Amino acid sequence: MEPFPPPQYVQIESGLDGFEVYKPMPEEIEKQQAVVDFPCPQCGATMAFDVSTGRLRCAHCGYEEQPEVDLAGKSAEQFEFTVETMQQATHGWGVDRLDLECQNCGARISIPAEKLTYSCTFCGSNKVVQNQANQDHLRPRFLIPFQVNDTACEKIVQRWLGSHWMTPAALKNLVSLQAFSEIYLPYWTFDSITSAEWKAEVGHTHTEQYYDPSDKTWKTRTRIEWRWESGSTQLKIDDLLESGTARVSQKHLSAVQNYDLSGMVAYDPSFLAGMQAQTYDVPLEAAWETARQEMREKTRLECRKQASTSMIRNFRMDLDFSDENWRLILLPFFVASYIYNGKSYQVLVNGQTGAISGQRPVDWTKVWLVIAALFAPGILLGILGLLTLPLAGVGVPVGGIGLILLAISLIAGIIILVKANQLDDA
Repeated sequence: MEPFPPPQYVQIESGLDGFEVYKPMPEEIEKQQAVVDFPCPQCGATMAFDVSTGRLRCAHCGYEEQPEVDLAGKSAEQFEFTVETMQQATHGWGVDRLDLECQNCGARISIPAEKLTYSCTFCGSNKVVQNQANQDHLRPRFLIPFQVNDTACEKIVQRWLGSHWMTPAALKNLVSLQAFSEIYLPYWTFDSITSAEWKAEVGHTHTEQYYDPSDKTWKTRTRIEWRWESGSTQLKIDDLLESGTARVSQKHLSAVQNYDLSGMVAYDPSFLAGMQAQTYDVPLEAAWETARQEMREKTRLECRKQASTSMIRNFRMDLDFSDENWRLILLPFFVASYIYNGKSYQVLVNGQTGAISGQRPVDWTKVWLVIAALFAPGILLGILGLLTLPLAGVGVPVGGIGLILLAISLIAGIIILVKANQLDDA
């Protein structure tokens, strides 16, 4: 007896209750299980993608090969939010890879199948487990290739680590090129048109004179008159980026997210040869909900701009979304975790533009010495004022200047401490 359903058939939505309907599996789904590798045509060794040349390169014999590049840019195909598009979306990486699961932070990273040992890109732990890569996830449709090479990345990081006076002087010598990993991180992009109607009370100030019987004089006062206003707006939101991973600081991701999406090319497994990539752990539904909240806030601000003044209360907005589309793409990053005085820090570099963000330790000894130097002149003048107080016309002004300097030093010291804590907690 033949199996049911027959091989290469998939179930589709039925228009009749109690009936199951099947159709031949679409060609793109059949192909999603196919995997390819990249053997060198000269010596048979495995080739890897070389960022500096943009080519596949064999480390054994030096042979190079240019991968096929299909520039898509911002016109890259998008999906609508329908069941049919989800069924048609291709799955897996399209190449045989391994999933590396960190037992320390839970990150799941895709690595080339030929790698035997590894440590976690995000926390540096070597408590990792390798498994065959999960081919059930949606496949990225587009990516931005690396434009920044290893050497440029190292210079960017060393310059950044030594750019702040609050950090230890020797910090820039602690991070080496070997500490950095080239990795493609998953991102969702969303498009939508938001249409909103709003209504609110808007305040208008009026100046009026009134008679004060208590002192029998005319005085001036300001009164706020509240009037109802309403309006409507339509906002087209294009390529809103939402991170597909929760394993990297969203604060630092946002700081380096200045990608030029016109540089997107069609996804091809050759771009991942020898590279790391991360499977998304933020699913489409969760990313879309976050994107909707951001779109709602953008639309709310546009509505409030239409009000005749900035004083607004009892604001209400009715919002509709239309023409909703999405893509799954890969964006290039350099990621490093380093340890300073027993504490782990993370640095991100945009692999297209070189933008950098991350964590840097604070040299608190240096900070306190600077604060002490700020207070020293005020304290010395204060002491001098006290000592010269018996001298008429000398001690008081000297002490007064000292108090003014102490007040200025106090304000400056507080500002320095706040900035130091912000840097330390980044």
